[in-house]
Amino acid sequence: MLTKPVTEVKGVGEKFAEELAMMNIHSIGDLLEYFPYNYNVFELKPLSELIHDDQVTIIGKVVHPPRLSFFGKGKSRLSFVVEVENVAVQAVMFNRAFAQKQIQADDTITLLGKWDAHRLQITVSYYKKGYPDQQTKLDPKYTVKGKVTNARLKKVIEVAVSQYAQEIDEFLPSPFLEAYKLPTRSDAVVTMHFPKNRIDLKHARRRFTYEEFLIFQLKMKLIRKISREATKGNAQLYDEEKIKQFIESFPFPLTGAQNRSLQQILKDMRSPFRMNRLLQGDVGSGKTAVASVCLYAALTSGKQAALMVPTEILAEQHFASLKESFAEKAKIELLTGSIKGKKRREILEKLENGDIDFIIGTHALIQDDVHFADLGLVIVDEQHRFGVEQRRKLNEKGLDPDTLFMTATPIPRTLAITAFGDMDVSTIDEMPANRKPVKTYWVKDNVLDRVLQFIQKRVAFGEQAYVICPLIEESDKLDIQNAVDLYHQLQEYYQQELNVGLMHGRLTNDEKEQVMQDFATNKTQVLISTTVVEVGVNVPNATVMVIYDAQRFGLSQLHQLRGRVGRGDQQSYCILIADPKGDVGKERMHIMTETNNGFELSERDLQLRGPGDFFGTKQSGLPEFKVADMVHDFRALEIARNDADEIIEMQLLEKDPAYFPLKKYLLQNDFFREKLD
Repeated sequence: MLTKPVTEVKGVGEKFAEELAMMNIHSIGDLLEYFPYNYNVFELKPLSELIHDDQVTIIGKVVHPPRLSFFGKGKSRLSFVVEVENVAVQAVMFNRAFAQKQIQADDTITLLGKWDAHRLQITVSYYKKGYPDQQTKLDPKYTVKGKVTNARLKKVIEVAVSQYAQEIDEFLPSPFLEAYKLPTRSDAVVTMHFPKNRIDLKHARRRFTYEEFLIFQLKMKLIRKISREATKGNAQLYDEEKIKQFIESFPFPLTGAQNRSLQQILKDMRSPFRMNRLLQGDVGSGKTAVASVCLYAALTSGKQAALMVPTEILAEQHFASLKESFAEKAKIELLTGSIKGKKRREILEKLENGDIDFIIGTHALIQDDVHFADLGLVIVDEQHRFGVEQRRKLNEKGLDPDTLFMTATPIPRTLAITAFGDMDVSTIDEMPANRKPVKTYWVKDNVLDRVLQFIQKRVAFGEQAYVICPLIEESDKLDIQNAVDLYHQLQEYYQQELNVGLMHGRLTNDEKEQVMQDFATNKTQVLISTTVVEVGVNVPNATVMVIYDAQRFGLSQLHQLRGRVGRGDQQSYCILIADPKGDVGKERMHIMTETNNGFELSERDLQLRGPGDFFGTKQSGLPEFKVADMVHDFRALEIARNDADEIIEMQLLEKDPAYFPLKKYLLQNDFFREKLD
């Protein structure tokens, strides 16, 4: 019944149905589950109890007709006085010129808005002539498009609820409904649209939050289960004694977190199922050391291994470092886009014949003519820089090789559970004991001259500096420093005393490689760059990171940029040049100066920015939930994950009648139908 077209609802004709389709409402079920994004809360309190800056509701009599004034381009301000409890309250509305004709002197009016206790003023977000319906203290607000108005949508949903709410089937297993005291699905839908009070609304939201998380987690678990079961016979029988000796040859002991992560990875490699694991750790936490032990484990089990990185310069750095670590123990080769002709053909031939143990490279590794003799382990560094398709292609180079993804972007547990729900996650959350924390300072741009002098002083000691800008060229839209202008300014400022380089995304790959090569070899002492240096550059001699307009970056990105320095023995510095106007921007700057802990920063960033912005706009691959919020509902997310684990492991969908309605619901989805049938 609920799959029938929305035109079955009384009051929805073909024209209105077309407008609803633009909002992704096609069926009766879509309409019933199109939940409000917020509610106008009519909660009357005496003026003396109203709190400054709170959202409040007041009811009063309009003293005189509203005055309308215009400012800026097409902006308006409507103001009038309302008598409330014999007190004159100023009411202000912005950009609602039409209301001047609707509001008359002596009208009784209900106003909802932000209260200014000092001015006795309300900035109105919603108004209603007369008194609010006492039955409806919570009035739903829907996201609407085109010609669809909130009032019309609300009316149609009211009809749909009265006609079809009883048709809504329950599919959550009764043990969960009872254990978590959740309302039925039918009751929860009605309450989401027309809540009687805040308590009922809270329980309805709880129900849909849990439902959304459970369905998502079941999807993740099924992907993982099917992926594992498809790859039996993949065990790598490495030599534990040799691995122990290899670790003892390091010039430093592994930290507790490195050891813990390493044991988790080695256990996966020995298992018959394909490993699909994310290794996350701060810049400098020692992920590379862990990766080199895993490469050696593959070597002792007679398998080949591949390490894929996003840039040629990073591939070259890994290649040099691993050649030094392994010496005569392994045959290692480098394969990047720059290696062509005879040299490339020789490498490919050796790789296919099994004469190469490890291959380090960029996306050149996933070209069609690259073949392995027996690929057992794939390590992908800075995994978020590669698309899903690129990672899949590398996997297909072997017979279901174990795969380890590495990232230096510390991911909060909340996001790890959702974004990487189909992976196991290992975390290195401990820094080596000898690591010097980068000293971070926040300054305004009026001290730029002192910052430039500080760079000059550090360069005199033989060190180098990065200067990061948000934009490449001047923008009419944003008054922020840009890389090209700054490059010319600094060239002029330093004259011939030191060399300044320029790096940005519009350079060709060859040009970028040359710029980075010049910086890595200290031919240029100061590198002006956009955020392209955020990942994959290791210049231990660079000790100063200056970030212009730092308020334009999220905490995680600022931390990644800061991680480009502090990689050598000298003390390093990060200088944030910023003049944030809002509280969030100021808070970011304070947090950056207070901590070097990437995991703490990532949690704070998530709270400030929200999950959609954490990895960058619209590229995170994170699910969009209608009701659930990954940050604030984290406890529900963990509960749903544990419940999904139990459902899959105990095969409850197949064996327990209480779970059959859940299976039936899942089978409506193409993904689940394919996996469960």
